[in-house]
Amino acid sequence: MSHTLISYIAILLYLTGGFIISLRLFRRDKSFVPGRTPALAIGFAGLLLHTWLIYDAVFGEPGLNLAFFNALALTSWTVVALFLVSSLTKPVENLGIVILPLAALTLFLEARYPSLGFMRESVGWPIKIHVLLSMLAYSLLTLASVQAILLAIQDHHLHKRQPVGFVRALPPLQTMESLLFEMIGSGFLLLTLALISGFAFLEDMFAQHLVHKTVLSTLAWMVFGALLLGRLRYGWRGRTAIIWTLSGFVILILAYFGSKAVLELILQRPQA
Repeated sequence: MSHTLISYIAILLYLTGGFIISLRLFRRDKSFVPGRTPALAIGFAGLLLHTWLIYDAVFGEPGLNLAFFNALALTSWTVVALFLVSSLTKPVENLGIVILPLAALTLFLEARYPSLGFMRESVGWPIKIHVLLSMLAYSLLTLASVQAILLAIQDHHLHKRQPVGFVRALPPLQTMESLLFEMIGSGFLLLTLALISGFAFLEDMFAQHLVHKTVLSTLAWMVFGALLLGRLRYGWRGRTAIIWTLSGFVILILAYFGSKAVLELILQRPQA
């Protein structure tokens, strides 16, 4: 089967999984709504195809093809994988209502706009470890941002004392907050390791083509670090935690994908 055909099958699976989750959240009559297991099973089937697509697009040639849409699809793969594995033991399957459709969108863009942005085969393993840590950090903090959005919706309806069916289907607010800070804590640790590995292994983290990534990534690290410190010392929660989480996420996305979009899509300078 061709790369494009497999992409469309994976997209269909992700959209179907997201649709089932939306039915579970929004439909009042639950008698004909599939349970969480079919949604997760369909998600894992999509992830399996997504894995092949990433291998073919990113690792299929010598070196790593981390062009903009390939990098986006690789990040979405990591997000979906973390989401599905976490859903086996934690009540986070509702995040799929956002994550699965977004993953489908990244696969569509990767198939529709293939491009080249190779990291040379000669690049050493320390740099590849840095890239891997960065991707994992972005992905975990992406999960945290989706969790923060759901938490904001839940908090809004509970303050108005209008817990609609969607909100009633979510775990208790305290559980949602605990999961949020677990994700942020893990993502912050990975982001710390990514920054350390960058300073240790890259020749100059403040070179012209890296300075924006370095500054913005460091700023995002400071935002998430301040949030965790505020949680530990002052008990930050609710809207404060949501605002800080989403602020850090926006800065982090600009650090990597914002700069890649400008360089590759606007200035048309291929860059890994």
